[in-house]
Amino acid sequence: MRIFAVIGIALILTSCASGGGRPSDRERYDRVMGKAVANPSAIVKAELSFARLAQEEGQWSAFRKTAADEAIMFTPGLVNAQQWLKGKADPAQAVDWQPHKIYMSCDGSIGVSTGAWQSASGTTGHFTTIWHQENFGKRKPGKDVEWKWIFDDGVPLTAPLAEPDYVETEVASCKTKVPAGFPPTEQAGAGRSGRSADGSLIWNASSVDGGGRIVFVDLAQDDGSFKRVHEYKVDAPAP
Repeated sequence: MRIFAVIGIALILTSCASGGGRPSDRERYDRVMGKAVANPSAIVKAELSFARLAQEEGQWSAFRKTAADEAIMFTPGLVNAQQWLKGKADPAQAVDWQPHKIYMSCDGSIGVSTGAWQSASGTTGHFTTIWHQENFGKRKPGKDVEWKWIFDDGVPLTAPLAEPDYVETEVASCKTKVPAGFPPTEQAGAGRSGRSADGSLIWNASSVDGGGRIVFVDLAQDDGSFKRVHEYKVDAPAP
């Protein structure tokens, strides 16, 4: 958490845009007018609050409080997170984590956080958390934006991730949108796909090979294409 706290607070105060820059005049105008606009610093703030809650109230208690009703996670297959977390006792010491990269849709309806985690036992790994705005597009003026996670996954690593100099951010292009209805957002077989409200960010999490999994996130680009900004595969555990 050495640089994380300083950078996180700076991001929260300055509301970073794509690449970590200041918001444009148009973005500031849109925010004043109440229009949807990307704000990666909101995801940094959500992660700060999530991590602090885990230390103060317990790991699984924090997961329950911050998960959406439809949130999913691997255990190792995909399950409804709230059902799996119900009644689960908190460990004596919660896992700690720090976001390294933030990806966000053009309209700011969905943000993805990736970074490093460390457990009390000394194990370490990387995590992926997908956040969405509750009641996006329906929030009444004056009401605070509420973020809930809809997907969370942690993967152990043999060596810790390198600590970045700053939290990197990348926002999808506002010029490209996927066709309506793509990808499907409903549960389909062993996988789940989702998209932002404006279609500029798509994600997928799938169970494969008897306990393995594949996760990816794509962002819209100015040229009409989608770029794979985050992807990993976990092999099935050895028999």
